[in-house]
Amino acid sequence: MTLDIAVTGIGLITPVGVGADSTWRGLCSGRSVTTAQDPLLTGLPVDLSCPVQNFDAYDHLPRRTVRRTDAFIHFALAAAQEAAQDAGLTSGSAEPTRIGVVLGVGSNSLMGYGGVWDRLQAGEHHLVSPFALPRSVPSMAAGEVAAHLDYRGPSFTVASACASGAHAIGVARDLIRSGTCDIVLAGGAESGRSPLSAIGFARLGALSTRRHDPSGASRPFDRDRDGFVLSEGAAVLVLERGDHARARGATHHGVVAGYGASADAHHPVNPHPDGRGLQQAIRTALADADLTPADIDHVSAHATSTPVGDLAEARALSHLFSSTPPPVTALKSLLGHALGAAAAIQAACALLTLRHQAIPPTANLDNQDDAIDLDIVRKAPRAARLRTVLSPAYGFGGANAALILRGS
Repeated sequence: MTLDIAVTGIGLITPVGVGADSTWRGLCSGRSVTTAQDPLLTGLPVDLSCPVQNFDAYDHLPRRTVRRTDAFIHFALAAAQEAAQDAGLTSGSAEPTRIGVVLGVGSNSLMGYGGVWDRLQAGEHHLVSPFALPRSVPSMAAGEVAAHLDYRGPSFTVASACASGAHAIGVARDLIRSGTCDIVLAGGAESGRSPLSAIGFARLGALSTRRHDPSGASRPFDRDRDGFVLSEGAAVLVLERGDHARARGATHHGVVAGYGASADAHHPVNPHPDGRGLQQAIRTALADADLTPADIDHVSAHATSTPVGDLAEARALSHLFSSTPPPVTALKSLLGHALGAAAAIQAACALLTLRHQAIPPTANLDNQDDAIDLDIVRKAPRAARLRTVLSPAYGFGGANAALILRGS
């Protein structure tokens, strides 16, 4: 018998809101918060970003923790705290050795490296902080959450580029199914607002250069799309064995009904033109959930706003939903691209879509690409009867993941 894996807690820190409720309101507004002249990116050819706004880490975390950790860890800790509180996880409510933490982080945090290099260049190596290395290591996000909340089960990070957050949720689900854990906090955290990230993606031609219209820069599926906007944030879900959740009276936000993963085996950074690997991951997730494409009520697309990526994803969806494709939305038009955290944020927002029975709009879709034949929600939220949502993701190295989330 397949175990039901319930979602009993949601935590979100995003550019449009701090907290799940605030994020939902921001998504429904349909307004992008992209800004130009990010002070962290001054002097670079692309200085657009989607920063998390109205977030002061000192309001959420101990002062010492804030000072020795980087932004991606701040976001992870704050989202994890919200998720644990939402799930009713208090001291004594569950066995801490049976609670794990699995987070997706795409790469090392590069926020503080500039100062380290400056000191090394000046011969001042003795002034480099002993926390310079641990504050940047991807796995420290999971380690800090585990230590902060006293969860003593498996704790590690999944790094598979922009699919990291979805893979983390899938791996966490499998830890519960295997009997290793009763509960796992799963999701992703990242901040892409570093000069090295910005120049690296700019050199690849992956970033939008629409500096004259920052709020319109991220425009998934639009014929004038020219790349994504760097973003940041975190999403953490509390995944729990269904019977365990019921025994402690926890609220169910939904179920992780299906998970699939695959490799394109095609190109270091470009997806397969027809989304071959993404199709495979989605089909695996459908089989895992014992569903067919006709059972999917909505797709929360990965849709980064790159010319090649959006077209490959649209082709994959058109192949899978050949008769009547379900309505699609592209949240990166509002949130920007949070890299390793993006797929987790997308999944958490899909659960909010199920809760509210409404699909948030895609911003900036003024002229849909003629080659993309999808029913894309735009301008305003669309009310709908929703039972099952597909949340796909893909990233560098040909990594693909798909999650199927079902309402309670």
